[in-house]
Amino acid sequence: MENVRELFQIMTRRFGFLNKNCCSAGGCDISLVQSHILYEIDRQRKPSMQQVAEALGTDITTFSRQVQSLMKMNLVRKEPDPDDRRVYVLSLTTEGKYVATTIDQQMNSYLDEVFSHLNEFEKDTVIRSIKLLNDAMAKSSQCCTTPLG
Repeated sequence: MENVRELFQIMTRRFGFLNKNCCSAGGCDISLVQSHILYEIDRQRKPSMQQVAEALGTDITTFSRQVQSLMKMNLVRKEPDPDDRRVYVLSLTTEGKYVATTIDQQMNSYLDEVFSHLNEFEKDTVIRSIKLLNDAMAKSSQCCTTPLG
């Protein structure tokens, strides 16, 4: 029987999730957490603070600290929602968009290179398996939420 946890540990290490800074773009060192935040802000159109925090499964206090650091780096803008002044919406600055796009290109290039070592059938099998695993994890009653530090 395969040691499943060990397989995940190895994959996590190889994917670079344990690196303090996952990416460097536009002269900024970006942590994995920050790259996830930039990705979500870019993916959702002018999301609220709460929407992004929920999408990432983190509490709003920890999330706010991360947003503050991204604002200091001039990557994220936080503005009151014109329809409801109690709600703050997030958007990427021009630099933030550049950094998010650069990280996206770096990740896609890395994944393309990794998948180049597989044939089409193996690639489809891996992608289908990851989708199945993501769906199963979403249904788990013990779903782990990674604390964003």
